[in-house]
Amino acid sequence: MATKRIEKITIVGGGTAGWMAAATLSKHYREQPLKIQLVESEQIGTVGVGEATVPGIIRLNQYLGINERDFIAATGATFKLGIEFSGWRKTGEHFFHPFADFGAPISNLPFFPCWLKLQREGRAAPLQEYCLSAAMARANRFAQPDDRATTPLALYSYAYHFDAGRYARFLRDYAEARGVERIEGKVVDLRQNPDSGDIETLYLESGSTLDGDLFIDCSGFRGLLIEEALKTGYEDWRHWLPVDTALAVQSERDSTPPPYTRASATAAGWRWRIPLQHRSGNGHVFSSAHMKLEQAGEDLLRNLDGPALAEPRPIRFTAGMRKKFWHKNCVALGLASGFIEPLESTSISLIQTGIEKLLQFLPDLVPEPTKIREANRLNREEYERLRDFIILHYKLNGRDDSDFWREMRAMPVPDSLQAKLETFREDGRMLMYEQESFSEASWIAIYNGLGYRPQRYLAEVDKLDTEQLAQVFEKMRRAVAAGAESAPTHGEFLAQLIPD
Repeated sequence: MATKRIEKITIVGGGTAGWMAAATLSKHYREQPLKIQLVESEQIGTVGVGEATVPGIIRLNQYLGINERDFIAATGATFKLGIEFSGWRKTGEHFFHPFADFGAPISNLPFFPCWLKLQREGRAAPLQEYCLSAAMARANRFAQPDDRATTPLALYSYAYHFDAGRYARFLRDYAEARGVERIEGKVVDLRQNPDSGDIETLYLESGSTLDGDLFIDCSGFRGLLIEEALKTGYEDWRHWLPVDTALAVQSERDSTPPPYTRASATAAGWRWRIPLQHRSGNGHVFSSAHMKLEQAGEDLLRNLDGPALAEPRPIRFTAGMRKKFWHKNCVALGLASGFIEPLESTSISLIQTGIEKLLQFLPDLVPEPTKIREANRLNREEYERLRDFIILHYKLNGRDDSDFWREMRAMPVPDSLQAKLETFREDGRMLMYEQESFSEASWIAIYNGLGYRPQRYLAEVDKLDTEQLAQVFEKMRRAVAAGAESAPTHGEFLAQLIPD
């Protein structure tokens, strides 16, 4: 890539990834003489199943200056305190992954090893009773965190469920109001510089052409620029994550939307349920080597919470990532960059963090090879850490009702994950790497929910008086229960925020 200053950025593909990029770039470089154009075709549909998010989306909306009430109204959004996992350890069992810590430190010692001590002595309640967001989710209640809270028990994060199509339109309006030019068209060919290999010109089906200094590939799984043209290469992770097909369908909602996503294990994968204001998003993610498409569709339709609004739509994918998300003068975002799977709702988050890396390493719009290499290194780290977190859910499963789950439990895992498992198993310590997508509390939630416990706890905990420790724990549990009880129901909160 030449090191001249970038004067024109061309985004290929709209949808969530394209318009997130357009909106953020138009905000970030608003004082720079930069032209941003986005080409998309109404003939080409988007995957559009990424309707659940993680708390980082709040940071993006705040950066863009988006009013939360306007966002909620425009996208049909509801609030999300975490994910309920059903049947992953065994049929009929549930656990919750909240966007929050459990409990509060005691005498400068972490909460979790103190809980382990009491739990082994039969003096502790289940772990989730010491987490306010988990308690609110269980009661279908929601309140926003109080910034003035004086106790760690009251601190938690939240995210959203929203209509991805509406979100893309919302960001399109934002971006176009800030000078982004949308071009209707379908890219059918391109020209590369014969010396550098950089992309120079895009040819549209209409016969017109587009040029640019930097191209952002948001063309989906196809990777029109990053792969078909630049041959960047793809790292295939199917040996760890064999689920390769999703069936997605929208349905009518027959009850007040809960403030969490549901992930229910099935014979060869899992189903999602994402509640919006106006409908529910549903899907079945499964391994096609272990379940036929027809069987997966029957399972999905049988478990909807209301009538289906269309026929289930199949989406096929290969878990993995591009070997570089930034190659020559092209940056890949969204599905063009890679896809792990939707289990922890990270697809939109990876778009966001990809954009953040682009902005971080392109501060003055002059690309430098050393910065591009560092951006690619950090992107790889993030994907690998997230990959390990997703594998964890399958590796620790307790099901014995199908070949799929038995194979997942028996499979070798990446060395980075194996080191985490062994460290935690020894005494409950957490091994965390650079670019972790999820905090220690999230790892604890999955370990504990799937019944993976340390052999012992930190020795320092035995210095605490057991009776006093039990009293402190009971006060925490009661405070959490009282806090959850005082919150409005999720439906009431939405009604107050957006009156009919």
